[in-house]
Amino acid sequence: MYVKLLKKILGIALIALGIIGLFLPILQGILLILAGLFLMGIKIDDIKKWLKKVKF
Repeated sequence: MYVKLLKKILGIALIALGIIGLFLPILQGILLILAGLFLMGIKIDDIKKWLKKVKF
């Protein structure tokens, strides 16, 4: 139980740092976002499905 919660919190933190890193030259934003998504268990196929739903 604690491991799932810790993974989710760490994943959200990495995604947040990744978004900040997109605007700062010091941080690697894309890598942090991908690491956060990986920790949260979100797969590339899930992201592709979500993007298809969002597009008009």
